[in-house]
Amino acid sequence: MTIETAVDVTERPRGATRVSSRQPGSTPRPRSPRRPREFTNFDVWILLGSLASSICLNWLIFYRFTVGASQFGFVLGSYIVFLIIFAAVTTERVGRLVAVDRLMTVIVVSAAAVVFIPLVLLIGYILIKGLKALRPSFLFNDQQGITPVLPSTSGGGAHAIIGTIEQVGLALLWSLPLALAAAVFLNESSSKWRRPVRIFVDAMSGLPSIVAGLFIFAVLILPFAKSGNPLFGYNGFMASLALAITMLPTITRTVDVVLRLVPDGLREASLALGASRARTVWSIVFPTARTGMTTAVVLGIARAVGETAPLLFTAFGYDLMNSNPFSGSQESLPLFVYRNIRKPDINAIERGFAGALVLLLLVLGLFVFARFIGRDRSRRKIKSSRTTRTSDSAIPAMPALEGKPS
Repeated sequence: MTIETAVDVTERPRGATRVSSRQPGSTPRPRSPRRPREFTNFDVWILLGSLASSICLNWLIFYRFTVGASQFGFVLGSYIVFLIIFAAVTTERVGRLVAVDRLMTVIVVSAAAVVFIPLVLLIGYILIKGLKALRPSFLFNDQQGITPVLPSTSGGGAHAIIGTIEQVGLALLWSLPLALAAAVFLNESSSKWRRPVRIFVDAMSGLPSIVAGLFIFAVLILPFAKSGNPLFGYNGFMASLALAITMLPTITRTVDVVLRLVPDGLREASLALGASRARTVWSIVFPTARTGMTTAVVLGIARAVGETAPLLFTAFGYDLMNSNPFSGSQESLPLFVYRNIRKPDINAIERGFAGALVLLLLVLGLFVFARFIGRDRSRRKIKSSRTTRTSDSAIPAMPALEGKPS
């Protein structure tokens, strides 16, 4: 830029029209970069073309120029080459910023697919195997009189379903108050014991479930085996204690994280109005964190409902109906699946898959119920209030009565 040009630019009036300084033969200015979210049909073809190019290139290298490789190596090499080709083509077309965004999107979606596809295959396999023996009678009958020669549609798992509901319900009854108290202690108190308690809870999160069953067996069942008291024997109550040990750290840690998300301004406002610390936690903190606490309960139930190892030392299992969890051995769905899958009879194996399908549906129903209980009702209240105000404002005003004075 010459001095004369600089002087002309500085002396140009503020409202004057700017004249383009580009010469007729010069290169045009580059266009502004596209936004990362703008994904056109041509970008889809670029994605598919990069994938096809990577597969063809790796096929040529692995199966033509070399002696070959494993399927995992071929898939991994094709994926890496696909990322390189896609990043290069996208950078050339739309710039480096958008290319990085697209590349990270592809990596995240690929990771989600790697997790999602095995889950779908597992659920589909259980669904196909379990439907062979799952009938409405499966929910109302036990295994009384079942022999290997009978078909898989005979008998049922009602005793296991009742046992699972009772054992998990009792375990939730023991663990939920303790977990809430521990989470409130870790968040709402200023005690010096918070750090040791947090370390203890974190250590219990990695505790194997079989250790919980062995602990209950060694402390409460084995020493009182000769006493004759049915409460201290193989029963659903002892199984609920072992399950409560596995549920307690999961619920405590989740509720602890949820309570941290409650704004401190709500607590300070409640305390400033004269409410006690306990009243603030009960009336302000818990309602605010209701959705997260419901999720914590469901995660704790999902953690315990599929446990088999602690039940082998506590509930022991029983093929007939026992609805009393405080006396006698009791069956559960994990034990029912474990004991039938190990049998050499194909009909028993199909009954085991039917029990696994019922257990899967039970956990899914718990998640749906938890989402229904913990749903956000504030939006509905706001929407209903807006609708009411709109309807009130839509009512036309009544005209004034005009009458002649008498």
